Amino acid sequence: MRAMDFLHARSANGRLADGIRRVGFRKWYERELLSSHAHMILSVLSVVAMLASFEASRGGSLLEQLADALFVIVTALIGWWSMRRFLFLFMRAEGVANQASCGDCGEYGRFRVVGENGDHSETQVRCRKCEHLWTICL
Repeated sequence: MRAMDFLHARSANGRLADGIRRVGFRKWYERELLSSHAHMILSVLSVVAMLASFEASRGGSLLEQLADALFVIVTALIGWWSMRRFLFLFMRAEGVANQASCGDCGEYGRFRVVGENGDHSETQVRCRKCEHLWTICL
């Protein structure tokens, strides 16, 4: 198992096929949105912490100003990472949701996973109502 496969398999937001098999599409979608919005909240909190670090850097000794500068850098990095993660998770969830309707009967989100390709970028699903087969691409 490659390192990235191991990380995806162990993360809360692992591979699409595994998540949908485990909890179903609707719960997977809900969890993906909740996870993405938690990252957005972390991003907002890191901006508040960064502004507080800027405010704290006024006055004080050189060592305190260096510590405040370090806090500004750390909170900026956390904010940048969490915003990127929010965007990734949110766009992935919306991209999959836009492909979750059956092309034959129009049923939304009622499918089962049939298989996926080797790099996990395409997942084949089958409608539970009419048995139509289609591919969801990430």
